[in-house]
Amino acid sequence: MANQANPCPCDIGDRMEYGGLGQEVQIDHTKGYVVRPSAASDKAVIVIHDIFGWQLPNTRYMADMLAANGYIAVCPDFYPGKESWKSSDDWNKFEEWLADKKPTNINKEVDATLGYLKEQCGAKHIGVIGFCWGGAATHYLALHYPEIKAGVSFYGILRNTEDNFAVLKSPTLFIFAENDNVIPLDQVNVLDAELKDKCKVGYQVKVFPGQTHGFVHRKREDINPQDKPSIQEARTDMINWLNKYM
Repeated sequence: MANQANPCPCDIGDRMEYGGLGQEVQIDHTKGYVVRPSAASDKAVIVIHDIFGWQLPNTRYMADMLAANGYIAVCPDFYPGKESWKSSDDWNKFEEWLADKKPTNINKEVDATLGYLKEQCGAKHIGVIGFCWGGAATHYLALHYPEIKAGVSFYGILRNTEDNFAVLKSPTLFIFAENDNVIPLDQVNVLDAELKDKCKVGYQVKVFPGQTHGFVHRKREDINPQDKPSIQEARTDMINWLNKYM
């Protein structure tokens, strides 16, 4: 998430031309993109989008990747009835846009998604991943939803002014970029220190050297070859973390 003094400067990065392998469904009051693995599974992952919303092809690509690794993946719309951010929007109005879209105010959508996964998909083990805004939301779920078995937060963080941010209930992997002007390393270091002091469940904080905000899902490895090893390593870390705890 953006610093208050420096509203999120994320741009769209490499927007993929990707249609997805799943389908759009109604999930109570909201909608979602759902993709299932080729073999039956009782393991599912909630994929929380960034500020560009649930229809961003890059995020659906990540959901499909989870399905290819044996997980039911669902990316709900966490802005039902509201507009996602667009790359053409005025960044000076970002805080105004964000005011009714806090990543700590998502319980209604989370509860609906959990119900859908349990009742419609037969999920018995549920994890969560998220990017930027969704990374902060993933952090929030790890603090408040002990039924979440594992979380992977990509370049998202809750500040200690928003919550007791180190007392996790779910094992969580935090992935950051070294050259991230959204989340500077001093904030990452504070998180790491607080987790070491207070966290009672499994966690890891990992910083990728030379990378920038959004690198895991918004950089295309085929046109950013210098970033390909980091992109692939982070995605492998995600799968390994979910496999370990789910």
